[in-house]
Amino acid sequence: MGTVDGAGPPVGKPRETPTGSGGRLADELTAMFEGRFPGLIGMRVLEASGTAVTGELTVREELQAPNGYLHAATVVALADTMCGVGARLSLPSGASGFTTLELKTNYLGTARSGTVTAQATLVHGGRRTQVWDATVRDGAGTAIALFRCTQMILYPSAPQQNSSTPPNLTTFEAE
Repeated sequence: MGTVDGAGPPVGKPRETPTGSGGRLADELTAMFEGRFPGLIGMRVLEASGTAVTGELTVREELQAPNGYLHAATVVALADTMCGVGARLSLPSGASGFTTLELKTNYLGTARSGTVTAQATLVHGGRRTQVWDATVRDGAGTAIALFRCTQMILYPSAPQQNSSTPPNLTTFEAE
């Protein structure tokens, strides 16, 4: 990503994915958020593995819409971030990263105070794509949003080889 106008070098470098376990891993993932959007709005990872991630966020006035309810984008950010943490932890061998292809959210309610929690689970962990679901709940445990995203798995580019043989365009590699 470049500057606001799209010119110039990227403004930040990717951070390494922590490799700890248990509470230590959750703390390291939360620390990875510092100075980036998830950290700025106060997201915390509670538990994490390559198949399930739980995180939370304290509702505060800055995260509310003008109507006094939790802003819809805040809900999406929490769910998407927890799914993204899981995607990072479950990348296939040789993968260099991932990017979101699609996301969808169904809102069932909202929160005006307390803590909201997102529980993300891996639905499909393929070599080229991952599908994650997350449920966002208010402090009483009531579901306020259902979220699903599809992640495309990225691999390092292969060096271009000069060949006089044209590629076979009728074959493809199935997942």
